[in-house]
Order: sequence, then C-alpha cells, then structure tokens
Amino acid sequence: MQRICTSLSNGGYQITLVGRKLKSSVPLQRKPYAQKRLRCFFNKGFLFYSEYNLRLFFFLLAKKMDAVCAIDLDTVLPCYFVSLLRKKKKVYDAHELFCEMKEVVSRPQVHKLWKAVEKFCVPKFAQGYTVNANIRDILKEEYGVHYEVIKNVPLLQEKPPPAQPENFILYQGAVNEGRSFETLIPAFQWINVPFFIYGDGNFLSQAKVLIKENKLEEKIFLKGKAEPGELKKITPHALLGISVFENKGKSNYYSLANRFFDYMHAGVPQLCVDYPAYREINDEYKVAVLTNDLSSPSLAEKINAVIHDEALMDELRQNCIRAREKFNWQAEEKILLQFYQHLFA
Repeated sequence: MQRICTSLSNGGYQITLVGRKLKSSVPLQRKPYAQKRLRCFFNKGFLFYSEYNLRLFFFLLAKKMDAVCAIDLDTVLPCYFVSLLRKKKKVYDAHELFCEMKEVVSRPQVHKLWKAVEKFCVPKFAQGYTVNANIRDILKEEYGVHYEVIKNVPLLQEKPPPAQPENFILYQGAVNEGRSFETLIPAFQWINVPFFIYGDGNFLSQAKVLIKENKLEEKIFLKGKAEPGELKKITPHALLGISVFENKGKSNYYSLANRFFDYMHAGVPQLCVDYPAYREINDEYKVAVLTNDLSSPSLAEKINAVIHDEALMDELRQNCIRAREKFNWQAEEKILLQFYQHLFA
C-alpha cells in the first residue's frame, strides 16, 4: 500500500490511506500522503469486523473524496455504501482470494458470510485490479469483472546485494495459519543454520509453542515486525529465503506473495511452493527451488541441498539480479497510473 499510495501521490493525486490502530502498531512515518488509523475496541472475530466496518463507513462518509478504493473484502462494504450514497467512483484492490484463505474456507459459517459479501459487492465494482492473472481470471469467471493486473513488486534499486551473505535463513511476512509453520519449524531439527522470522500474525503463539516443543530456542528466532525500510536492509544478507504455505484454499494456490519478489530484488535464493504464478516466473528466470512436499523431513532435505550447493546458489543469485530488471515497481507503476487516468477521464 505504501508503494501504491506514494506513486499516486507523486502522480498528482491527494491520497489518504486508512487502517487501524493496534497496541503493537509502530508510530506512523512521514509520507507524501495522509494516513489515518481507526481505533477499535474489539480486535478479532465478528465483533471486530463489524466495529471496523462501521467506523470506516462513518469516517468515509464525512471525508472529502472523488473516489474510494477498497483493499480486499474486509473493507468492501463501507466503501461500496459510501460510494453509493455520495455518488463517488469506487475501485476494488484484490490482493488475494479472500474467501479462499485457510482461516476462512476452513470455517463453513465464516466462509458462507464472506462469500455472501463477495457475491453482493464484487460485481458492483466494475473498476479494479489484482496481483496476478490467475486471480484476475477467477474474478472474471465468477463475477464478470475485468480487472487490471498490477503486481506487488519492489522498486528497483541500483545498489547490488552483498557478495557474501550471512549465515541465516529468513522468513518475512505474516505469521499466519496456512503458512506451513507446523512443518517448517520442526524441519530445523535437521538444519544447522539459524532461522529468523520477521513478522507477526494469528499463528504466532502456536509458533512459540512449536519452537519450545522441538527445543529450537537456540536456532529459531522470532524477530517480530520490522519497518519496511529496516527489513529491506536485512533481507539481502540472508543465505536463503523461505516462501512456503499450504495448498488449502485457492487463495494460497493462486497467490503471488510479496516476499517472493522481496527475496528476488535482494538477490536472495529461495525455497518456494510449486504453485502456478511462481512456477510461471521461475520457468522464465530460475530464482527459486520449488517444492510440493511440505513435510518436515522433505523441507529439511530441500533446504540443506540448496544451501550446500554453491554452484546452484550462485546461479539463483545471478538470476535474481536479471529477473528484477523485469519485475519491478517502475514497470507496474505505469499500469497503476494509467488505470487511474482512465478512471477519472
């Protein structure tokens, strides 16, 4: 969102990015766009979503605007009703197939509720964009919408990554259900390299238990959330990046995670799931070793094989440098700005 808002602000638009305030929220940094955090009494479950949607609705109702953009399904209702009442343009930014996330699709009543929201709202958002062609095609098939593809990739920087990486393996991103931590953490019983996890999420407490149960306190380190700028400095020093998650729900299977490109731009080889969007890119630029087996022994075997193959690691690093020349925000920014120029034409 910071990339999108910065690009739109630099393109001449007045932007306000709205989120929520948590106890763990770090202070907002100065940006070229306005930022607003809404405080909620509830922090999870039905009561949280109800409260946040109400607070967002009344905030947007009173906010001067020409258009409103809903980010994923959990903000789409207030954005739709405000656009309807105020006769403003509306845009849907689908970062994922929300109803197909593991924490949604595995709970029938929750899935039914969000699917009803999706069926009601998405067809009404004629203008929108998403992160890859697979999700675009699914939304088109289900709801008849024709969305643009804008990949969530980093800004291309000229500074090369360090020639000698440090001795740690990296995971960056949400520590959530469905990210294979149940098998990834125990796999480090057989891997003699420290594992740094940057992020938090709904699986963090279980991750702590798994680390303790497997006696990996001296090998796996939960680093918590890091500012994007700080993480950008850390990532290039990693020996290997990890981007694995379960194939339970279409959201994971058809995803194109931010970390995949973050590792690529940092010149860091990665172990990644063998799902369509990643396979398509890896067939063109071999930047990762792909796997379909997420069991602990298999993950350990794959990771050890990669990090001890110096020729392969060097090949992957060089391919990362070539691939980022194609997959970068400078290219995607042009599509974003063209989208909004067309919207306001």
